[in-house]
Amino acid sequence: MERTALLPSNPFVKAVEYAVKREQALRVFLENPEVAIEVLPRSQDTNHLERMIRPAVIGRKNWLFHTTEEGARHAGDLYSLLQTCRLHDINPRKYLIDVLQRIAIHPAAEVELLTPVHWKKNFAEVALVSDVER
Repeated sequence: MERTALLPSNPFVKAVEYAVKREQALRVFLENPEVAIEVLPRSQDTNHLERMIRPAVIGRKNWLFHTTEEGARHAGDLYSLLQTCRLHDINPRKYLIDVLQRIAIHPAAEVELLTPVHWKKNFAEVALVSDVER
């Protein structure tokens, strides 16, 4: 009989290691079928947030190639802004087109109104459009 060893990075090996580390806790459910597995309510579940930031996390390696640390910080700010738009069901393109045009005429003392949440309440319905789209 031929034996083949699995590498530690193999997903099956990782799953077995995960189960072995939690064997005692998992046995509770195997030995006591009346014990219910608790499912977190949606308010405590962060999967939807993790899915939203996945593109930024995947792009993390690309951030290594920013020419300056300051440039990388600015890119991170932009990624965060775009994800905030998506989180609040705002079209990031529409938001940026409006804000980049509005910023020249908007009072500096009310800059917080240009953040995605406040922008959606105050300007989304009357968003400025690009000259190219007219």
